[in-house]
Amino acid sequence: MATNKKVFTLRLEENNFEKIKIIAEKNKRSIAMQIEYLIEQHIEKYEKENGTIQFDSEN
Repeated sequence: MATNKKVFTLRLEENNFEKIKIIAEKNKRSIAMQIEYLIEQHIEKYEKENGTIQFDSEN
């Protein structure tokens, strides 16, 4: 299955990792998808408060 998602290493405090793991299991998501969902929610909140984030999509 091909994907256009960026791959990178993320280091988390063990407590945060375990809590996200529990939340992901309750939401029937992988840990990676739960983290992506949380980031999307934060970006949405940020943009509502501060306006749309502009960036060069070619990079």
